[in-house]
Amino acid sequence: MTHGLFIAGDWGTTKLRLALCDSNGIVQRRAGPGIGQIARSPEEIFLSLSADWHVEHGTLPAYFCGMVGSRMGWREVPYAPCPADPHSLSRGALSFSAGGSTVSIVPGLTCTNPLGAPDVMRGEETQILGALIAHPVLAQGRHLLILPGTHSKWVELRDGVIHSFMSVPTGEVFALLRAQSTLAKSVPENTLPTAAGFTQGLARKQRLLPSLFEVRSRQLIEGMSGADALGFLSGLLIGAEIEGAQESYSGFAEARLIGEPALSALYAEALAMHKVDSLALDGGDCAFAGLRSIFKKT
Repeated sequence: MTHGLFIAGDWGTTKLRLALCDSNGIVQRRAGPGIGQIARSPEEIFLSLSADWHVEHGTLPAYFCGMVGSRMGWREVPYAPCPADPHSLSRGALSFSAGGSTVSIVPGLTCTNPLGAPDVMRGEETQILGALIAHPVLAQGRHLLILPGTHSKWVELRDGVIHSFMSVPTGEVFALLRAQSTLAKSVPENTLPTAAGFTQGLARKQRLLPSLFEVRSRQLIEGMSGADALGFLSGLLIGAEIEGAQESYSGFAEARLIGEPALSALYAEALAMHKVDSLALDGGDCAFAGLRSIFKKT
């Protein structure tokens, strides 16, 4: 094996981000299907995507986080309980052999959220570890992290320890309403939401369920375009998420956003309406940084 090289994978439900890494960072990137979309076994997909790396550099260890460790993934890895120090994640990793490579999957986390309900995350814990590495200031005091996505996570850090978190399925609700409800059924599948529609929806500080029907009625009566309607729907849902979650995570004047840059920008706009400043970090880069840190400790 070429000294210091390893493979890192952030394998979620909808996509796989794979990277060849060394001790300094990412050397090469490639992408694949998510765990919820694969037609072949995870092992077959991993070995096909990484075959040339192994040929060129010899057998490489691989480190994964995300839904690859869930019941629907490659191997199920038990959740670790909160409060949790992200640096201890390597101790709960499950390791096994695949095609001659040692594959290790990081465990997810579980907690009782601020609503008193059981909650879980997979993948975000490694992104949080990467954020702590990039921003050591997060290791002291109380901080709010928001990880937008299919199931957004609101996380409270206390001196670098994940104290609690809360999941909000905003992205999943948006996808379901867009694809299966009458609200946006007439909008072509490849239509992208507009920023103007998003801002308009964000400004609708009304009860969510009655406001949702406006996605349809504004198209029928006011001639709202399909793209604006999708933006309006997104604004309604993200605005409702932030307004509701702030009841559980009050007292924070600043939040770190960890996720896809375009989605984080929408959350930044919504947070600004609630007088909360934000700083965005790329979720993929944070995940690879977190996995690289775990690799260095093994």
